[in-house]
Amino acid sequence: MAFQSKFPDLGLTIFSRMSALAQQHGAINLSQGFPDFACDSSLLDAVTRALQEGHNQYAPMAGLPALRQAIAAKFATQGLAVDADTEITVTAGATQALYTTIAALLRTGDEALILEPAYDSYAPAIIAQGATPLRVSLTPPSFAIDWDQVEATLTPRTRLIILNNPNNPATSVLSADDLDALARIADKHDLFVLSDEVYEHLVFDGAQHQSVLNHPTLRARSFAVYSFGKTFHATGWKVGYCVAPPALTAEFRKVHQYLVFSVSTPMQHALAAHLADPAHWQGLASFYQAKRDKLAKGLASAGFTLLPCAGTYFQLVSYADLRPDLSELAFAEWLTQAHGVASIPVSAFYADGRDHHIVRFCFAKKDATLEAAIERLAGLKAG
Repeated sequence: MAFQSKFPDLGLTIFSRMSALAQQHGAINLSQGFPDFACDSSLLDAVTRALQEGHNQYAPMAGLPALRQAIAAKFATQGLAVDADTEITVTAGATQALYTTIAALLRTGDEALILEPAYDSYAPAIIAQGATPLRVSLTPPSFAIDWDQVEATLTPRTRLIILNNPNNPATSVLSADDLDALARIADKHDLFVLSDEVYEHLVFDGAQHQSVLNHPTLRARSFAVYSFGKTFHATGWKVGYCVAPPALTAEFRKVHQYLVFSVSTPMQHALAAHLADPAHWQGLASFYQAKRDKLAKGLASAGFTLLPCAGTYFQLVSYADLRPDLSELAFAEWLTQAHGVASIPVSAFYADGRDHHIVRFCFAKKDATLEAAIERLAGLKAG
């Protein structure tokens, strides 16, 4: 029986490919974005308590009330009022929240605009709805957004703009002026906004995260997505949430209830308890900034040229002074095989595979892991 694929051009993701290569060659894996250190022991204890107390059946579709209230309380510490009942939905990770938003909004023939380099789940989710991704490419080293170009790319069929702030892999963050420009365009063209803010707490050098939820014009037409896995070093739990105005949340939940219905009950109980202490997230920026600086110093010593890293837990580098003869993918494979450190080619985040001789390293690792990687790369410049 013939099967017509919705994604005939998609294969194994670059993350799976590079992680498999790292395992094959015994390389230190700084490619895939997950911590190699444990999450807080108090969070693990809270999961155990929830299991033992019998919280093992379905949670409410929208999420455990205690968790949604804890999320609302967290936003309140940032001066933002969010209604726990009508504006917050707990999801099976941020990726499910992204897909659910896109599925709720887009129909066949619609368009959604994404900014590249882009997280790799956006375009497939758009295509799965019979819609078309429009792409605006950002240029290193700053990856600044040309809002005039964004507006010029729109058509009458465009319904949605997707952004990632802080941006993975660009590691850039949006300014208040960026949000004003986005708001003007979204309001003028009657667009929805999907803001992927999973790295909200990982903004460095004293800067503040600029959320669409804090912008009155954007708040009324935006879905903002977050990840407990990123925040609490537990990516395998796959628990996130989406915040949107009540009418948009109602549409989001119509899809959510038939996609996953509900999310792991004991994990939700544990996260609700963990959120009660703001110290569990308020120190994340300084924690990761120290790791950024440690890895950056080692990469610079090895001969890489550092690109600015304003947020996320990734560092981009140019290797143009080391191996200009190699494409990004070829360099990432060579570095894994010859020097035992795995990275990700940034060309994988562009639909056209454009190559700037830049790779991405993840610094969400133990200091010992980072130090071992730096030691392996120490001879790169001389070699």
